[in-house]
Amino acid sequence: LAPAAWAQGTCPPTRADMEGPFYKPDAPRREATGKGFAVTGAVKSSGSCAPLPGARVEWWQANPGGEYDDAHRGSLVAGEGGRYRFETDFPPPYSGRPSHIHFKASAPGYRVLTTQLYPRAGQTAVTFDLVLIKE
Repeated sequence: LAPAAWAQGTCPPTRADMEGPFYKPDAPRREATGKGFAVTGAVKSSGSCAPLPGARVEWWQANPGGEYDDAHRGSLVAGEGGRYRFETDFPPPYSGRPSHIHFKASAPGYRVLTTQLYPRAGQTAVTFDLVLIKE
């Protein structure tokens, strides 16, 4: 997010995307589901851009063989400034779908956001902010 947008208090909400058939609730709390691809970001409130420390971030993705498994599901709680970070395997394309990681972010008083991150081939790190809408 550009500093000017933060100063103006305008954060467009993250675009929702499909949950898909492989979501399972209660993903284990952890900060790694593989190695080689780091995802960092912050959970924020749309409109004000206020950080949402304590927000829950869940992710799930296909393993390197293109199948969903429990080893590639995780969750964490956003820390100071709403920031989060986890490491995982780079998600493979499968069945005609591009590489992607599913996300579900939630915080009290905000709509649950389900979305996806589509990293580019060769990336080893990406920043992906999750901007939630107040209820």
